[in-house]
Amino acid sequence: MVTLTARQSVILKCNMQASIMLGNYEFYYGAGLFCKLKGIEAPEDVRPNELKEILQPKLTKEPEGNDQEKYLEKLLLEYTPLEEYDGQMKELLLWGLKEEKLWQI
Repeated sequence: MVTLTARQSVILKCNMQASIMLGNYEFYYGAGLFCKLKGIEAPEDVRPNELKEILQPKLTKEPEGNDQEKYLEKLLLEYTPLEEYDGQMKELLLWGLKEEKLWQI
């Protein structure tokens, strides 16, 4: 249930272009989605700060893509990961990497 809620939250935020990321669950799904969109490879067991370091070179203040992609990049750029890590974060990262229904709840 936590994974579905995190996924829906990120999609809603990107569609509405409102709010901020509220935790590592949202961060992991969003990061997976961003990696999928940008062709970035990330190990599935990556820790939060390492994941942010992987994303950092591709995060810009002038993002490209459609409105949802731009907002996702803004969310990821502004988010500071917490140290917490669990198996659901790995699941969310993989879900984002394999997402087939972009921007659909």
